[in-house]
Amino acid sequence: MAVRAIRGAVQIDADERDQVLEATAELVSEVMRRNALETDDVISVLFTATPDLKSEFPALAARKLGFTDVPLMCATEIAVPHALPRVVRLMAHVETDRPRSDLQHVYLRGAQALRLDIAQ
Repeated sequence: MAVRAIRGAVQIDADERDQVLEATAELVSEVMRRNALETDDVISVLFTATPDLKSEFPALAARKLGFTDVPLMCATEIAVPHALPRVVRLMAHVETDRPRSDLQHVYLRGAQALRLDIAQ
């Protein structure tokens, strides 16, 4: 079984705790669904948030979804002046037999603009 990385991002309307948790849960759930993954397939998840998101740790949303024994980490995305605001990104490391070309990277809401080359 191979170790693969899956990327994703979601833009949030406002820096409010409930919005961060809801949008991050949507992102994590969609990554899992599109890639036919179970929690046991996930090795670790790195979350980043743009500097304008401070109301909650995105990893808490994954914990609430049952990622209780998966290593999770949050970090701040670098503050690039022209960057898309209010974005949570993730990079999940997973074990899968699927080839890299079959993996589905997930960009939701306004974050779709980050990867126009990936059909959503």
